[in-house]
Amino acid sequence: MATRGARGFGQYSGTARALERVGDRWALLIVRDLLVGPRRYGDLKSGLPRIPTNILSDRLKELQESGVIRRVPTVRGGYELTALGQALEPVVVALERWGWSVLGEPAEGDLITRDALTVALRAAFRADAAAGMPPTEYVLHVGDVSVVAVVVDGTLDVVPIGPGALPQPQRKRTPEAAFESQLELMIHPAGFRDLISGALEPSDVSILAGDTEALVRFTRTFRIEPAGPPTEAAAASAA
Repeated sequence: MATRGARGFGQYSGTARALERVGDRWALLIVRDLLVGPRRYGDLKSGLPRIPTNILSDRLKELQESGVIRRVPTVRGGYELTALGQALEPVVVALERWGWSVLGEPAEGDLITRDALTVALRAAFRADAAAGMPPTEYVLHVGDVSVVAVVVDGTLDVVPIGPGALPQPQRKRTPEAAFESQLELMIHPAGFRDLISGALEPSDVSILAGDTEALVRFTRTFRIEPAGPPTEAAAASAA
């Protein structure tokens, strides 16, 4: 495995070694998107539109040298996480949860992608709460992107849908569960934030299909509690 001594922190520390490999700007967002599934260079660029092409190339090369990602042999120009990279999932999910405490309002030009929405749902998913609920299919339209979140027996699959949606591996279930409940809703990104964090009442959500009972079930199944009191910057942004 390659080392980056010239750019290292000079510390014999697990945290230092980790940041030497995935601490550069954009690196963890690339990992986040690859946690959803293998992606081509163009897919990664589309999902991270502000990343300069030279920086994306550099980060992909560095992540390969560090053993975090590898080329997908069967997909031209494709990348996927190695086992070492997959082990970053709890780190990324924990960082996603922490970030909701400082999320604030969307800035001009901010967008939400299917991969970002998928990871947010994974971070918010409460398997213990879902375990006692009937198999449910949630169709979410958040901003300009849409996903289907399937919850069965305390497990979660999130599938991107709509034009330009990219595939991701799905958990195999045998036999295929029959959904006892379905919910479809449309919400803007800030409203989705408020719904997941418990700041938005179900009665304030526009439901396209399903009922309020299914929406209440969604809020119990998907929830991110604040990591602490809002910072002054976050409070000012939300004001």
